[in-house]
Amino acid sequence: MSKLTIQFIPYAEIDNLKSGERIKKLLKVVLENKIIVLQGKLKPEEEARLIEDTMALIGHIKGFKGVELAVLSPKSKSPMLTGLKSGISKFLVGDRESITLIGPATIIREMKKDPSKIELMIRGK
Repeated sequence: MSKLTIQFIPYAEIDNLKSGERIKKLLKVVLENKIIVLQGKLKPEEEARLIEDTMALIGHIKGFKGVELAVLSPKSKSPMLTGLKSGISKFLVGDRESITLIGPATIIREMKKDPSKIELMIRGK
């Protein structure tokens, strides 16, 4: 039976990296056949870059079939003033309340997301 490795990456670990370095760091972990649980979420352009870089690697790295990615964000049911504070906070320090899962498609068969959970189906050996 093979091992399943899940690596938690706190947002502070990627916060000071440039966008390209961030993607490179995440891809390095995924290429080690690990599933990443990332505190926070990537910017939309970083998600797009991650997918683009992943597609470029398919066919060049033996057995690599891409990545699966899902983001779970809390629903804000706060009053308008608290929502404004939250928006300013996200602008200044990034969205750290979300959780992002990123994993190799060779391990993850499917990710299903609803507002309160992510179901992760892995491939059996």
